[in-house]
Amino acid sequence: MPTWTVYILRCSDGSLYTGITTNLEARLAKHNDGTGAKYTRSKRPVHLVWSERKRNEGNARKREAALKKLTKREKETLVIKKLRSKSERGQP
Repeated sequence: MPTWTVYILRCSDGSLYTGITTNLEARLAKHNDGTGAKYTRSKRPVHLVWSERKRNEGNARKREAALKKLTKREKETLVIKKLRSKSERGQP
């Protein structure tokens, strides 16, 4: 059973895109080569700024839906918290 990842990308125009996948590295590559989501095709390059693993597709879809309801400011807060957490653990 694959692990699902919910992710947020920052697009070249500063906007944020939220999605789910079972292979984050491959999905990010698709977004950046123009074969990912229609939204990101004209906003390349995109960069991963936040991710969270889920045990199954249902949980990933629920989290994705909840994130998509957040304002950009609320999503930015999630990104900042993730960066701070990584920094405190000494991760790049």
